[in-house]
Amino acid sequence: MLDLLIELGNLKRLPRTGWLLRGVPNPESVAEHSYRVALITLFLADELKAKGVEIDVEKALKIALLHDVGEARITDIPKTAQYYLDKGKAEKKAVMELLLSSPEPKEYFKLWREYEEETSPEGKLVKFADRLEMLIQAYEYEKAGFRNLDEFWGTVEKLRESEFYSYFRELVGGLVEMREKLHRG
Repeated sequence: MLDLLIELGNLKRLPRTGWLLRGVPNPESVAEHSYRVALITLFLADELKAKGVEIDVEKALKIALLHDVGEARITDIPKTAQYYLDKGKAEKKAVMELLLSSPEPKEYFKLWREYEEETSPEGKLVKFADRLEMLIQAYEYEKAGFRNLDEFWGTVEKLRESEFYSYFRELVGGLVEMREKLHRG
């Protein structure tokens, strides 16, 4: 397991390439992104529970922590490169191999798949949190003066299609409004 923990340390050094390709010189690492995804997942899951929605917070947090582990081996492959290779297949293989030395390889892989395939409420919630985190990061980069990030904002539509959107409409709408205000000056 020590080798796994050391290899997962790669996530701390791997930049999120989508931001690099858009001119952000020192973008967040995959680990930084994953950390905020986990925090967002925690807060959203607890909010859902308070509203009477059945959600397993611990399971959701496990999924959030596992959702990007494959990138420790395959890196953060940008959308442009995904045209030429099957990122899903490569990431699945990397996750399977990485988790072999974990305490619960089958369980962790199952949780990772729930995120990838959005087959459980918890997997769907982490996907929502992942997209929301990316938009918050895009807003922060735009606030810092970076431009050419419009393509990331198409993700708002994915959030609106989520079964969780009705619970977090104000959160998403507030972020969009902050961005519009920023661009109006």
